[in-house]
Amino acid sequence: MKKSLSGSNGFVGAAYALGAFLLWGLLPIYWKAFGATPAIEIFSHRVVWSLVFLMAVLFLQRKWHFFLLIFQDRKSLKTLTLTALIICINWITYIWAVNSGHIIETSLGYFITPLMNVLLGVFLLKEKLNFIQKLAVLLAFIGVARFVLGFGDLPWIGLLLSFSFASYGYLRKIVAVESLVALTYETIIITPFCLIYIGYLLITGQSTFLSDHHFDILFLGTGVATAIPLVWFACAARKLKLSTLAFFQYLAPSCQLAVGVFIYHESFTTNYFITFSFIWSALIIYTYDSINTQRKRRLI
Repeated sequence: MKKSLSGSNGFVGAAYALGAFLLWGLLPIYWKAFGATPAIEIFSHRVVWSLVFLMAVLFLQRKWHFFLLIFQDRKSLKTLTLTALIICINWITYIWAVNSGHIIETSLGYFITPLMNVLLGVFLLKEKLNFIQKLAVLLAFIGVARFVLGFGDLPWIGLLLSFSFASYGYLRKIVAVESLVALTYETIIITPFCLIYIGYLLITGQSTFLSDHHFDILFLGTGVATAIPLVWFACAARKLKLSTLAFFQYLAPSCQLAVGVFIYHESFTTNYFITFSFIWSALIIYTYDSINTQRKRRLI
């Protein structure tokens, strides 16, 4: 009976993880639907409507008392205020990059993220790397360096996305607050600034919102598009082992890459191929080492 329940949880967890990462991977299609709408306007609506959706979910799940507990811990308040700023940088960069024809570079950023997590562990937690992990990081570094040499430009979009997301993940890990509750606080912090900006656009007649019913529906849907994969990811995290969940994380950037190349026909040059080859090799080596390490721990 226990095995059956465990198998059921694993299947449900995998379904949630698959849904979450697929939605994240296909999100560029949603942002592209806004056309020439400025990224900052899309971002502002994303924050406001996400807050509305998150507050509704908290109310339905009766988790308001968890939200209020945040205000009793100054350390949590400071950390979540910082993560709110970081997620601002990540969301604005991502939306701008997608709508400016840089979907492939965004996928590069999210492929690099797991390795960026490793570097943060080394510098912030003083973690030691074994030979295989050092090799993976070296390959990723060579891949980025090859990109710079090939294009003569730093892949700042990918690096900024990976660094901001890895930093966000690190800070959220050290705060003992549920992801849904924490995101609600983060959006509350940002919302006043977003409302001021939306109001300014409406007053000056520069707003895309309320000028076209098609865009109005898209704006309203930004909250659902943001929150649903996050809720599904949280459900998956509770039902799956971390090692199993790690495999799914590569699905989102893989989908982004496919969307950029096959739907929006972004140029996947030889230089991109060489850079991605180094990154993919690094990820394969790093994943193999992670699985091998976990197997050894189970035997101890």
